[in-house]
Amino acid sequence: MSRILIAITITVLAVGILIFKLSDSQSSTDSAPGNSVPSEGITLFCAASNRMVIEEICRAYEREYDRQVNIQFGASQTLLSSIETAKTGDLYLPADDSYLVLAVEKKLVDEILPLAIMRPVVVVKKGNPKSIRTLSDLVRPDIRFVQASPEAAAIGKLTREYLVKQGQWQWLDKATTAYRMTVTDVANDVLVGAADAGIVYDAVLHTYPDLEALELPELQSLVSQVSLGVLSCTTQPTAALHFARYVAARDKGLQYYEKHGFGVVTGDAWSEQPELKLFAGSMLRPAIEDTILQFEKREGVRVSRVYNGCGILVAQMKAGQIPDAYFACDREFMNQVSDIFPQPTEVSQNQLVILVPKGNPKNIRSLKDLIKPDLRVGIGHEKQCAMGWITQNTFKESGIQKELMSNVTVQTPTGDMLVNQLQTGSLDAAVAYLSNAAGAAESLDAVPIQDIACSIAIQPWAVAQDSPHAQTAARLFAKICSVESQEVFEAEGFMWHLPAPIPKNH
Repeated sequence: MSRILIAITITVLAVGILIFKLSDSQSSTDSAPGNSVPSEGITLFCAASNRMVIEEICRAYEREYDRQVNIQFGASQTLLSSIETAKTGDLYLPADDSYLVLAVEKKLVDEILPLAIMRPVVVVKKGNPKSIRTLSDLVRPDIRFVQASPEAAAIGKLTREYLVKQGQWQWLDKATTAYRMTVTDVANDVLVGAADAGIVYDAVLHTYPDLEALELPELQSLVSQVSLGVLSCTTQPTAALHFARYVAARDKGLQYYEKHGFGVVTGDAWSEQPELKLFAGSMLRPAIEDTILQFEKREGVRVSRVYNGCGILVAQMKAGQIPDAYFACDREFMNQVSDIFPQPTEVSQNQLVILVPKGNPKNIRSLKDLIKPDLRVGIGHEKQCAMGWITQNTFKESGIQKELMSNVTVQTPTGDMLVNQLQTGSLDAAVAYLSNAAGAAESLDAVPIQDIACSIAIQPWAVAQDSPHAQTAARLFAKICSVESQEVFEAEGFMWHLPAPIPKNH
């Protein structure tokens, strides 16, 4: 009997341990962004100039989230070539944005998160024993001068491109004793006495107390923007973006960048799963909803959106409900909150039309036909939505506003409500946007409004100047401005207003 009890006890314990492990595994998976973080971690290709700071950030991240970050250091161009050849990895952090521009052109990078800036300086031993004051001093016969290779390292490429334009590259090239693969190789040469001077980034010298930076006048206008790119080939974009957002957060990774002497950008506040608040005019919903859903899934973030008439949205904002971003149906309703959204970008345009039942049974051909006796006309409410405000301006310009309004039986805050009433037979005609007719082509026809310029609405987007998630909102906007998104806008009856769409891989 005792053996049976022991066996039962062992079985119960084993089952309990198995349940605990399964429960623990499920809990960890559910809490992770994107519901999965591979055990091998994420891979980051990082320029040597960022080595010290990124290693410190990775240690903090791994302590906090128990997720491994595998780093491959090297020269920016060398790393880019490796990415292009192998098509593996998750993130790319070059020393200068010019390499990310190349990566975008090659369709190797999707998202870009700005981090900091670095400035080229001349590095010498502490106290400047060779008394170097200008760039021309570097050609003196007693100076051994080294540089990072323009073919491999960001600082070499940046310096060469700038000095070629200034007509100063040829003699500096001749004065160069040797070219090194990375910026840290240059600093190390000066440190051990293998060179007297070199050109490095200022932030690199944060960990070289025995070296000194000379800010020469010829280099003062040079700046490298440091940003982190998410690779198109990543198989775990949500995990990669989780780390990228950590690095780019003002209260996480950017604190380390500032500590290491970089000039940092204004980053987002850190949140493991940020919630982005978006206000958008109702008519924009069909054009942006799928893009937002894809963005949420890829980024591992939440976009809390409120669709309504822009007059209603403006009233809410003036009452203190401030979103991170606002996509208005027309300029007028962005102008009314310009103190909150000072830098709007105009994305698309939409045109007022007269919507009628299929076949146009009342034979309506123009605005003048809307004054026919016993006609039931619906329009937008001028104080609740941009559509209503533009409609009234259009009526005024037509010269028959009073007669038109006598047939108006309903005013709504959105065009969708007018479409519904047309489809149920409650209205004979409605003045709404062309996009409102896009999803109802089987039951409705659209009659153009001719020769009235104010019948066109322009849709601007802006991010609140005090948004704690401005960078995340900017990445959402990049998706909204992509080639794929433009196609959706046009299919929904909008016309593209931006000079050109932002490419997918920006």
